[in-house]
Amino acid sequence: MIEAAIGFGIVLVLVLLRMPIAFAMGLVGMLGYMYETSFRGALSMVSRLIIDTSQDYGLSVIPLFILMGLFVNKGGISRELYRVSFAFLGHLRGGLAMATIVACGGFAAICGSSLATAATMSKVAMPEMRKYGYADSLSTASIAAGGTLGILIPPSVILVIYGLLTETSIGKLFIAGIIPGILGIVFYILAVRYTVGRNPDAGPAGERTDWKGRFAALRGVWAVLLLFFLVIGGLYGVLNVWPIYLTFSPTEAAGMGAAGAFLIALFRGNLNFKAVSEVLKETAITTASLFSVLIGAWIFSNFVNIAGLTEGLRDMIATLNMAPWMVMAVILMIYILLGMIFESLSMLLLTVPIFFPLVIGLGFDPVWFGVVVVVVTEISLITPPVGLNVFILKNVVGDVTTGTIFKGVTPFWVADIIRLALLVGIPALSLFLPSQM
Repeated sequence: MIEAAIGFGIVLVLVLLRMPIAFAMGLVGMLGYMYETSFRGALSMVSRLIIDTSQDYGLSVIPLFILMGLFVNKGGISRELYRVSFAFLGHLRGGLAMATIVACGGFAAICGSSLATAATMSKVAMPEMRKYGYADSLSTASIAAGGTLGILIPPSVILVIYGLLTETSIGKLFIAGIIPGILGIVFYILAVRYTVGRNPDAGPAGERTDWKGRFAALRGVWAVLLLFFLVIGGLYGVLNVWPIYLTFSPTEAAGMGAAGAFLIALFRGNLNFKAVSEVLKETAITTASLFSVLIGAWIFSNFVNIAGLTEGLRDMIATLNMAPWMVMAVILMIYILLGMIFESLSMLLLTVPIFFPLVIGLGFDPVWFGVVVVVVTEISLITPPVGLNVFILKNVVGDVTTGTIFKGVTPFWVADIIRLALLVGIPALSLFLPSQM
């Protein structure tokens, strides 16, 4: 256990020194495994992991969902989602910020990436909110917070990675994220109401759209609904009726989603040879990056397991006689603290191999823990000093300080903490839909 704790500390130091998380975990994991076994054993373990990972058919779900999200982005669907949300909410005080959050939720349902959601919606929503005189703090905060929904509302790349790391059903994880994702949208809207209630000038009301205009705007989101129904409906057997009879595995659902997103973007006239080349190139780069991190995490996980860290933590908890919920509270506090230093994926890959066996040993549900971990990861995306979504916005918008964004995002951060408390206190919010499968 001591060797594993030292290894964990070395990884933290290396990451803080700006070594890529994949190399930090892989290097420490290999050296630690070598210390516990032998040089030949460590080389055998690493080579086997690299070969098995590259040949694992189940992992093809990752590039396919990434490809789907990039084609969706090329298809211009984000602008249509914002137009619909604006038509229904824009006349309210703070309505454009609320519309941004709802549009982020819709885009998240077919994108699966928080960073892509925040970057895309900033280009769509920020000019409109400035046009109506919204405070930069509220405008940027609503985009940063709304963007975090991209890793929870299915299909979610980070839920896929959690499922692969822990061998938990990806289908159940996806459907478990629906209610917490909707709660996130509701709580963020309440955060906007709180902000404009304290400062009405932060979010002036826009024009009211009549019902004819609202129904006209709805026609623009047929592609979103169709794609979401194709992926999620096929995954859960909704399409398994006459005369279609289709039920997808997660990998097949990702493939159908990528094909559907390609056809939608092609139908909208937004694709040419250059655009397709850019999408394929970005998919390959992102996939290679994620696979590197996954391999590093598995190498480090093997070292942690052979060094007995999980068993040591269990023995320590038994000695201290801590209740399971107290242990969970400590784990969540660790996640929130780590979120102030690490970006979300790094934090997930570094901690799940350590905490997951402990949590399951205490009797908690793996699907519930996956949702809770993703919600905590969402919180880390808007938590200073890292807050990756905040820095993405800073780079895209340019003329807004990070201090302004962090100040505006505070009510949303508090809303996330309240939502996390509800999900921990009422596990049925995450487990009700999976239990109906």
